[in-house]
Amino acid sequence: MRPLPRPIFGMVGPVGMLCAVSFTRNGQLYYYDPGDLDVRIGDKVLIPAEDVDEVAEVMWASQWVSEETDGFPKLVGRADEVDIDRAGVVRRSKAKARVAAKRLIKAHGLAMKFVGVDVAVPRGAKKHDRVTVFFSAPHRIDFRALVRDLGATLESRVELRQISARDEAKLSGSIGSCGRELCCSTFLKDFEPVTLRMAKDQDLPMNPLRISGACGRLMCCLKYEHPLYEKFKEDAPEIGSRVDTEQGSGVVVGHSVPSESVVVRMDEDGSRCACTLASVCGSRQEYEAHYLDP
Repeated sequence: MRPLPRPIFGMVGPVGMLCAVSFTRNGQLYYYDPGDLDVRIGDKVLIPAEDVDEVAEVMWASQWVSEETDGFPKLVGRADEVDIDRAGVVRRSKAKARVAAKRLIKAHGLAMKFVGVDVAVPRGAKKHDRVTVFFSAPHRIDFRALVRDLGATLESRVELRQISARDEAKLSGSIGSCGRELCCSTFLKDFEPVTLRMAKDQDLPMNPLRISGACGRLMCCLKYEHPLYEKFKEDAPEIGSRVDTEQGSGVVVGHSVPSESVVVRMDEDGSRCACTLASVCGSRQEYEAHYLDP
């Protein structure tokens, strides 16, 4: 079971050392305390796991960071020839299990979608002894016959595990509507609740095609900027309220959170102008009137 990735914060003062590794090229990054190891990009290292240490590639060399590193797991050591050979056995076993699982799912006519596979290969062994197949399905599946045939084909214990649509997108990986790799397959360590209220607060269209991700659920990124919209709503004058600006008095007819401004329709000629939130904020105006006016 691989640990969840941890975020890295900007440098304020060196506290500890961390490095980033990945189990697949361009895959999700996991952060570890290198300990006494001086690892560089491309080095093969051992990662602590439940059954046997896994081999990963260093994607970010050891660096001093400002965050306390006591809570981060430590690297076991450098991978030797035996570990690298076992990693090759793991790759070949996964490829074989992937082909067999897809073929047998189709042969049994099951309404399930193959998502991924994981294998357990003991240190020094030449083949796997346990295979875990991940799949998604719209409802419960009776896969007892499939497990039996898979076990006979792969000559090992087989476990089938049904996962959610979000986990499917995380394992499969894809490109989001923003043109970048999915957040869940690169850096998100868990899934936080996302609601339609977040989309409404950000004035986004309620079209499911516009606010849904590759998994068919609400996009995780809706949560990123939502606190800014909540804070802006607390400080900004409501739409329809009257405000005084440098150009004169008017009525607020719109908000622009990214630019921290409001749109005001002027009383004098009905024109509209964008005014910064600070310029129409009552407390700011009182401060300027008290301390800056002669």
